[in-house]
Amino acid sequence: MSETETGDHRLTRHSRDDVVTAALRILDDIGLADLSMRRLAASLGVQASALYWHFPNKQSLLASVSDRILDRARPIGPGDLAGDGQAGARPADRPPATGPGDSDSDGDGDGDGEWQAVTRAEARALRDALLAYRDSAELVSSTLALGLGADQAVTRLQAAIARGGFAPATAHAAAAALLHFLLGYVSHEQQRLQADSLGVVAPAARASAHENAPAAQDAPAAQGSPVPHETPPAEAGSAEARAALTGTAGFDFGVGLLLGGLEREPRLSAR
Repeated sequence: MSETETGDHRLTRHSRDDVVTAALRILDDIGLADLSMRRLAASLGVQASALYWHFPNKQSLLASVSDRILDRARPIGPGDLAGDGQAGARPADRPPATGPGDSDSDGDGDGDGEWQAVTRAEARALRDALLAYRDSAELVSSTLALGLGADQAVTRLQAAIARGGFAPATAHAAAAALLHFLLGYVSHEQQRLQADSLGVVAPAARASAHENAPAAQDAPAAQGSPVPHETPPAEAGSAEARAALTGTAGFDFGVGLLLGGLEREPRLSAR
């Protein structure tokens, strides 16, 4: 942000980054429905027409806000994989086995299903980034539908899935399916939180959500700090218990179903 004096007037010039930051603040404070160009301009002390110097329309502005949210998803490190129950975990930055001379003994890409651990960690990081801002899932979903941005989510998920030795087309399709689940799940969570704050959620549903998604577990983490994720309890094996899973437990269960189905797909390195 810079200031220029013209006669008796002082003009404030905001950068593109300033505008996105202000839009993100409004999104988190009052929600996507009330994020208008006029309100945004007023918060910056400028006329609405000044915003179009940086963005040709509101959709392109919202796309930049979506990118900012997803860019804040923490990078995956060994700490994200330590508690995932995957044997022989490999550092997240090591590429998958791709040829006969690599150490993958069964020829199916990543050893011991470690690609699943990395994919789950990526999905969790993206979910945490979305939960940090109100209405973020709806915003990112709209941006993706219009083809205006938010590509980094699919890119991260596809790279994780590709570690399993899947064809690029399969990895991309699986990443898109997983992202659709992620956005739908978080959108439901955020709608439930807003409805709960207004006192319009049925008592039974509210109790179930609180039991399965304690505040300490689902609160967004500080940048670079992974949010702890608990494994669904052993007694959650019945159909009724699985249906009641919400919060992180329900999210992990859904991701597991998708990755379990993907295991049936052929691998490029299979012999």
